[in-house]
Amino acid sequence: MFKAFIFDMDGVIIDSEPIHFEVDILTMRHYRTEISKEQLERFVGMTNPEMWTILIEEYKLSQSVAEIIDYQLSTKIKILKESPIAPIDGIVDLLRELKQLNVPIGLASSSPRLFIAEVLSKFQIEHYFSSIVSGEEVENGKPAPDVFLEAAKLLGVSPSDCVVIEDSRNGIRAAKAAGMKCIGYVNENSGNQDLTAADRVVTSIRDINLDQLEL
Repeated sequence: MFKAFIFDMDGVIIDSEPIHFEVDILTMRHYRTEISKEQLERFVGMTNPEMWTILIEEYKLSQSVAEIIDYQLSTKIKILKESPIAPIDGIVDLLRELKQLNVPIGLASSSPRLFIAEVLSKFQIEHYFSSIVSGEEVENGKPAPDVFLEAAKLLGVSPSDCVVIEDSRNGIRAAKAAGMKCIGYVNENSGNQDLTAADRVVTSIRDINLDQLEL
């Protein structure tokens, strides 16, 4: 039986991947370089520093990782604040049910802490989470298990007793490397993601029945 739930954020709590793709394309264009959504799909679930380190090398950009992220993040937060976007269907009900059952809830996201805070504040759901970890706060981002292991540590629960909800290949690899059970959530806006390594795959958050959850 699971003792804690750990949520990914982008593509699970918020359908933000279209925003990420849009802003990353705009950011590359700002530096006079073109890139497509399909070329960015391999980075879903990874941290910004890891992604931009690779792109700087591949596209021979002259800017630093910090400079690019500063432009990218400020643009992303501006778009988020102006967007009418709501939580992914079923997420708030699932959080509420877990809270009623006194199940500790964690969040382990590759996004920067500032963006995480903006999303949770916009949806007014920050009070549900007993631990919040950004991939940029651990040594290695997804697909390494660090962010999930840290979230479990903060929750005071063994990794083997945790269930993770993820929408990306990198995220699922990270959860399984941490020794956790993982539900793969099919989000079409997250691009072409291989979720086959998950213990279970759902096409709706509402398909997750806690009373009948067997992984």
